[in-house]
Amino acid sequence: QVQLVESGGGLVQAGGSLRLSCAASGRTFSSSTMGWFRQAPGKEREFVAAIRSGGNTYYRDSVKGRFTISRDNAKNTVSLQMNSLKPEDTAVYYCAAKLRDSSDYWRGYNYWGQGTQVTVSS
Repeated sequence: QVQLVESGGGLVQAGGSLRLSCAASGRTFSSSTMGWFRQAPGKEREFVAAIRSGGNTYYRDSVKGRFTISRDNAKNTVSLQMNSLKPEDTAVYYCAAKLRDSSDYWRGYNYWGQGTQVTVSS
């Protein structure tokens, strides 16, 4: 069993920055792919970023160059640094864990956090 708890959401003006963190329980953290997803009102949940156990990172095109995902296996945490935020980044952001580390980093996640709201004002 893996539990994920996000923190760090909030309200920020366009162009600002936020850092989301996700604390994970469970001994399988270091071997898992960790991801961030988001869901805006009236829209489907979408992939944002992922980091595999070996450290390879992946991003959706709209956040490349603005968002950075990182992990600290010693602390069982994964973070998402979000810079140059835009109103279209407004959404609930979810941390997710995929126990089977594989190349299809955008799907197949087993565990999800409760989500944290990010609101970017124009």
